[in-house]
Amino acid sequence: MRGLFQTLLALILIAGSGGQAAAASPSTSTDLVVVMKSERVLYLYQAGHVVAQYPVALGASPRGTKQMAGDNKTPIGAYTLDWRNPNSDFHRSLHISYPDTEDRAQAAVLGVPPGSNIMIHGQPSYDDRLRTGDWTNGCIAVSDAAIDDIPIQRLIHVDGAHGLGRGTQGIQPVRVNRADG
Repeated sequence: MRGLFQTLLALILIAGSGGQAAAASPSTSTDLVVVMKSERVLYLYQAGHVVAQYPVALGASPRGTKQMAGDNKTPIGAYTLDWRNPNSDFHRSLHISYPDTEDRAQAAVLGVPPGSNIMIHGQPSYDDRLRTGDWTNGCIAVSDAAIDDIPIQRLIHVDGAHGLGRGTQGIQPVRVNRADG
């Protein structure tokens, strides 16, 4: 399954890497979401081109990947945005398919629960205080406007400090600036 996933991702990233960025709105044209933890940026891709990018806040302990519940880390790897939370405490939230089989196996080796309910979400709806830096419990926080542009049922890759995470070896996102007009 990982091999098929990697092949599909490579095709998505390679397709169209020589043309101009798509003009469609990010929410209707996105086929891949890439979060570069080290840069604190979320990129939306369509046919290998960046169509939008947004700053992010990560878990309060951002270095490394999530290993267990309560570690305040954002997982690194290849996942899917698989469902929208209709009862979110935030302005819209999209579930990341963490933990997968490998994440659960790694947690089992450590003898700890892997954690769950990792989301990309907007700002909290329960208060209006300004948040700065990395403040989530392992989720990826974006602005309310940004979360409205991110569709569900898309592939998502969350990178570590030096390239993409587990399940994405050898794949680098194509960075193409948006067309100027």
